[in-house]
Amino acid sequence: MLWFMRAVDVIRKKRDGGELNAEELRFLIQGCLDGSVPEYQIAAWLMAVYFRGMSDQETGELTRQMIESGERIDLSGIPGPFVDKHSTGGVGDKVSLILAPLVACFGIKVPMMSGRSLGHTGGTLDKLEAIPGYRIARDPREFRRILMETGYAMAGQSDRIVPADRVLYALRDVTATVESIPLITASILSKKFAEGAESLVFDVKCGDGAFMKTLSDAEELAESLARTGRKLGRKIVAVITDMNEPLGRMVGNFLEAEESALCLRGETRGREDLMEVTLRLSAWMLVAGGKAKTPEEGIERCLKMLEGREPYQRFLANIEAQGGDAKAFERGIGTLRAPIRRTLKASQDGLIQRIEAYKTGLSTVVLGAGRNKTTDSVYPYVGILFFRKRGEPVQAGEPILELYAETDQAADEALSILREAVHIACKSEETGPAFRKSLVLKEIVAL
Repeated sequence: MLWFMRAVDVIRKKRDGGELNAEELRFLIQGCLDGSVPEYQIAAWLMAVYFRGMSDQETGELTRQMIESGERIDLSGIPGPFVDKHSTGGVGDKVSLILAPLVACFGIKVPMMSGRSLGHTGGTLDKLEAIPGYRIARDPREFRRILMETGYAMAGQSDRIVPADRVLYALRDVTATVESIPLITASILSKKFAEGAESLVFDVKCGDGAFMKTLSDAEELAESLARTGRKLGRKIVAVITDMNEPLGRMVGNFLEAEESALCLRGETRGREDLMEVTLRLSAWMLVAGGKAKTPEEGIERCLKMLEGREPYQRFLANIEAQGGDAKAFERGIGTLRAPIRRTLKASQDGLIQRIEAYKTGLSTVVLGAGRNKTTDSVYPYVGILFFRKRGEPVQAGEPILELYAETDQAADEALSILREAVHIACKSEETGPAFRKSLVLKEIVAL
């Protein structure tokens, strides 16, 4: 046992490729919280991890120390099973809003701690707060009550839950160490374990609009999440999905809440991409929660459940339980839009070849639906409605999309970006819907 430990020695050990033990990691995590290890030394350690990586044992221990740095949500006394889903972030990704009430209909509790938009990717909390009156659960007792009442609860990370993650993430953001797989793994898993989930299904996005641009990078992250989660005693499924184009036909905070409601009401035509991802992830949650033997059976059960009204009614019940006005939300469907509108029309006859997710996401940041930094405000009713998606025919002069903005300047800037994001090709079978590949690229199962 080391009776006297110095941060410089721990940094040097990692810099030289050594494996840090539990005591050394505890020393760093506690030091970053109480200030005994200054930020410049934590930053140096993060850079050493970025270049040297971490073993599975180290990643697991770092995750454990981060969990123990704060409080955990106590779900004792609530009947389970407890299964959550987490996405690494995309454009038009409102899967959680559809998935949570759907899965809860099967008796699975979904304790969901979500994040806000940052950069070109959207945030679940911002979409929910665009619903009139909706309030993110902040108190653990409130979280428990909502979970008991509706089967799922939506919360943000409080100051008391995994405080080490907030410190480390802020430093990673300004030291170019965000992309470290072990640090991403520990950040994600520590928050999810602290919320009380017994099993986790991850949607690891891959492509132009994702954090992980290549399949090999997405596989590395998915495997790290699965290995580390399993080592810490959780059941894990990591599904790698394509994020080269926006999911669904709406991008923006209220717009995505609206589209989620439409899907739960059975209005899924033209939203097959969104529903493919939603159903696959929901099915794995049923498998992890013991409600289906295979994902194929899970998909069948979910489709049957969506034929009724229960998932949509549960969605409305959660709005009310979290302080929202469900009737006001329903009245706003199709009408709550920012005042300034612009339409992008097709320049030629043909088929929509592709719509770039990254540029679409950037356009929503210009509109004010997303953030460049965490302190930025967002506008709830700005966004984009797509009339045409990939593989669909369009004639010259026909509208491809409509955007909603708060100012003329934002509308014009966003429209300029979207002109570059939309690609039209001459009619060809190769770009048609029949040749569209599955959005599920790979699955890693550790149940």
